[in-house]
Amino acid sequence: MSDSTKAAGQDSGWHIYRRILIHVKPLWYGFVASFIGYAIYGAGQALAAKWLEMVVDAVQRNAFDQRLWLALSVVGIFLLRGIGAFIGNYSMSYVARETVHTLRTRVFESLLRLPTHYYHQNPSGEMLSRLTYNVEQVTGAVTNAIKISIREGLTVVGLLGYMIYLNWKLTLIFLAAGPFIGIVVSIASKRMRRLSRHLQSSVGDITSVASEAIRGFQVVRIFGGAPAEHNRFKRASEQNKRQSMKLVVTQSLNTPAVQLLIALAMATLLFMAMDPVVLGGMTTGGFVAFLTAAGMLTKPVRQLTEVSPIIQKGIAAAESLFGVIDEPGEQDTGTRELKETRGELVLRNLSYQYPGSQTQALRDINLCLPAGKTVALVGRSGSGKSTLASLIPRFNDGWQGEILLDGLPLQEIRLESLRRQISLVNQQVVLFDGSIADNIAYGAMAGASEELILAAAEAAHVTEFLERLPDGIHTLVGENGVLLSGGQRQRIAIARAILKDAPLLILDEATSALDTESERHIQAALAEVVKGRTTLVIAHRLSTIESADLIVVMEEGRIVEQGSHQQLLDKAGAYAKLHAMQFQV
Repeated sequence: MSDSTKAAGQDSGWHIYRRILIHVKPLWYGFVASFIGYAIYGAGQALAAKWLEMVVDAVQRNAFDQRLWLALSVVGIFLLRGIGAFIGNYSMSYVARETVHTLRTRVFESLLRLPTHYYHQNPSGEMLSRLTYNVEQVTGAVTNAIKISIREGLTVVGLLGYMIYLNWKLTLIFLAAGPFIGIVVSIASKRMRRLSRHLQSSVGDITSVASEAIRGFQVVRIFGGAPAEHNRFKRASEQNKRQSMKLVVTQSLNTPAVQLLIALAMATLLFMAMDPVVLGGMTTGGFVAFLTAAGMLTKPVRQLTEVSPIIQKGIAAAESLFGVIDEPGEQDTGTRELKETRGELVLRNLSYQYPGSQTQALRDINLCLPAGKTVALVGRSGSGKSTLASLIPRFNDGWQGEILLDGLPLQEIRLESLRRQISLVNQQVVLFDGSIADNIAYGAMAGASEELILAAAEAAHVTEFLERLPDGIHTLVGENGVLLSGGQRQRIAIARAILKDAPLLILDEATSALDTESERHIQAALAEVVKGRTTLVIAHRLSTIESADLIVVMEEGRIVEQGSHQQLLDKAGAYAKLHAMQFQV
């Protein structure tokens, strides 16, 4: 590695660490209080060495009349150290928890604004690992590292100051080991930062494998996937173990190397101290106190060398956190605010290609969704139906052509304003841990009255099963609605869309998880819901969209047919073939 590359890496590490410190800058008062506390603690350490000198000298002079004062003073010294340690530890712990809170909320806020493609390209386990493990590592770099640096640094200053006061010549001999310690720490630091990056990546792999297996536990068991999932988790865990052990080896070699250098300095110190010229006019108590202070230095110096691994772990973790924070969010270039929307959508020469893909998902789409009408998209899987629907709320950007809402290009409308005009029911229903009422009146609708919530529940036929639940509308649904059936979850999602009462409605396989009776109820409810709304329905089951005002047939990202149900049957084209396949029995 060239010198310029090394310098760039060091500058990058220092730049990242400075950026971490910016997050704790508002908590400066905690650092000041901690500094005062550890200064008291460090002074207590130096006073302990001084106390030993006074005891030895008192015994040598037979000054036993000082025993009461010496006994009380040792209690005072340890009380002083205890008070200093408490102030320092409490203040730094407060800073640590505040930093964890600030960083986690900052990263989570960034995750909420990131574009759709980021979620497609990054495993959820890795993102969760950043919110938990990586944040703690970063916090350690600015709290534990600074805590050790302040506490042990002030202890070293206090002890060295006392040693210089006793005999500056001997102190210089002891300090000669400093540059060698610095070299050892520098070499170990570079390796530890690299290993820390690999370790954090392996933690993300463990979280991803575990979360997938937990979410899909039914599929795992039915299809006999337990051994395969066990092996996947075992491999991820073994990789984590290997990276952890490499880090432990580096840390374990670093500490003994530093201690060996300190021992060599101590041995040289002791050898030189026996020289009458160097010893000078030191008393026996002073000589004993000097050696004691030098011995007391080994612990804080060793702990100071352990600061580097903590900082390197934090810098490696911060790189991934700042990667999320710096990731560009959704581009909101719109300036128009929509107040009243008729809901007419026009797509002209629309084409779209996913980032990184070599093929177009949509090709030259021309389509009009009249205000208040229902348009159904049908076609085989992968034909572009869901991609087309995702462009309307601008979950994906970067299309070619035009999408107009009431004559306005979507890019000119503020994202928040645009999405207020849209209700959405996904094929994969998302419910949040809370009550049924909380999930119907979700987000901006949280202030809705119970009467309005019940009215939406009635329209979506949610009330049909509410009577069988212990707490009715206030029954808790569990994580992602795990305590409800698939049909019940889907009806709650439809009730949420009904309560929003938006002029645009997107139904992505909204009846896919319903049994025959539930589907009949929902179809009747949807027939009322879609009145007066521009509705885009994505459906595989053609029986659910026969009454649509317009049916659009898609193949390989293109529109191949459009018309009413009967018109398309009369054409005997692609739609008629799909219809015949579904109803041939």
